Amino acid sequence: MSDPSEPLLIDPKGLLLDLALQRSVPELLELIVTRLSETPRIGLVRIWLTQPTDACTGCRSADVCATQSQCLLLVASAGRSIASAGLEWRNVEGEFRHLPLGVRKVGQIALKGEAIEEPEFFEPFPDWVARPDWMRAEGICGFAGQPLIHQGQILGVLALFSRRLICEENMGWLRMIADHAAAAIAIARAFTEIETLRKRLELENEYLREEATESAAFGELIGHSAALEAVTRQIDLVAPTDSAVLIYGESGTGKELVAREIHRRSKRSDRPLIKVNCAAVPRELYESEFFGHVKGAFTGALRDRVGRFELAEGGTLFLDEVGEIPLELQSKLLRVLQEGELERVGEERTRRVNVRIIAASNRELRSEADAGRFRQDLYYRLSVFPIEIPPLRKRLEDIPVLAEHFLELSSRRLGRPKPPLTLAAVQMLQQYDWPGNIRELQHVIERATITSTKGRLNIELPHRASNHSLPVSVPESQSILTAPQIRQLEEDNIRAALKLTNGKVFGASGAAQLLEMKPTTLASRIKALGIS
Repeated sequence: MSDPSEPLLIDPKGLLLDLALQRSVPELLELIVTRLSETPRIGLVRIWLTQPTDACTGCRSADVCATQSQCLLLVASAGRSIASAGLEWRNVEGEFRHLPLGVRKVGQIALKGEAIEEPEFFEPFPDWVARPDWMRAEGICGFAGQPLIHQGQILGVLALFSRRLICEENMGWLRMIADHAAAAIAIARAFTEIETLRKRLELENEYLREEATESAAFGELIGHSAALEAVTRQIDLVAPTDSAVLIYGESGTGKELVAREIHRRSKRSDRPLIKVNCAAVPRELYESEFFGHVKGAFTGALRDRVGRFELAEGGTLFLDEVGEIPLELQSKLLRVLQEGELERVGEERTRRVNVRIIAASNRELRSEADAGRFRQDLYYRLSVFPIEIPPLRKRLEDIPVLAEHFLELSSRRLGRPKPPLTLAAVQMLQQYDWPGNIRELQHVIERATITSTKGRLNIELPHRASNHSLPVSVPESQSILTAPQIRQLEEDNIRAALKLTNGKVFGASGAAQLLEMKPTTLASRIKALGIS
């Protein structure tokens, strides 16, 4: 037995001061159990913390926990055996790793928030003693179980098994240490959460800076065609909801712009819109890209990584080219969409996520699903509200304003004077079929801005242009019209057609038929130009 004159606790004041310096919960817990078990007069010190029962795995009392929302998890342990030389009790696994609230003495402390103090006891041991043989062999004769309470919330239990009588002074120190430990745990958790949020904010800012750089050239949805107005009406309908949206259309039609507009008009607009280009993710990295991974999960995983789902928490996740996700990985994506839960690669902890999904594809996913190349259940989950983006060749009336917009952006970015967009240039652009859609138009205008000389816009189109296209180079003698002049020309032309048809827009011998325009398109142009 130990010398009765030796103190039970070594420097409890110093321990209290050191607790206040800790900012990491694991290091804090290790400090407490290590310092309290420094002498052989203390047999064992352990700390359990409360956790949600849905985070339990391998619990031996699952039937009890099923009726509870919280249980106790053993998180720190320290002590040395006198019966088995060299044996230390650092392991947090084993029989007492999980304890339901109200079960055994530790569970009773956590349930009621009241200490159990047995300064000294003798055989026969009290009924609550789980292992009397162990206590007899290790000479345990005192116990102090203190609840860890901070601002009325029970965080866990600090338990100390002593080989000596625990006098009232030492019991008082243990109560004080438990109170300070609870406050230190709460502060350390707050610091951990702040650091997590800081890192997450850095990741979001870095991601959004990259996205802003990539998308700056496109601006917002531009145009006044009937086809684009139909898309806008669909956006207005679905944006305020949390329904999944599937955007489909040819490459370069602006599917990402539509996704951004849906997010901007939604109630999630104050949270991030995170994009994943599914076609650019290597097959072996899909899970890590979507769900994240922990350090050491695989070769090259040098640190924890947050996945795109967690980055988009509370916001919107845009899955571009969703049809490119390998078939065998689609089931894992479907589970997250259905359950709202995921696990990082290499981690057993289940995390809940609240994310709205917007997907896009230039492939007909319904046909892909029918052919077995895309999961039908995933298709139905994604296509709650489908939106089709028309190709540019079906939006010819939008080409002048789009070209003017890209010309302005290109000139500003290149630091050059903006050359005028002539009527001949507009007609040339409208006679091309635009297989690359709006993206191709942007690149053509940028190239024309670079090659423009003497204030003349030199537009060069591929050979896929119509046989009736105007000459590629605009003659210098060509009359140059400004954008306001083009608008005025269009307005005068429509007014003349309305005058000839006595104001009739629709039907036979109407202005729409005379102008070879769709009646809805003409009505839209009349409204846009302010023609009464």
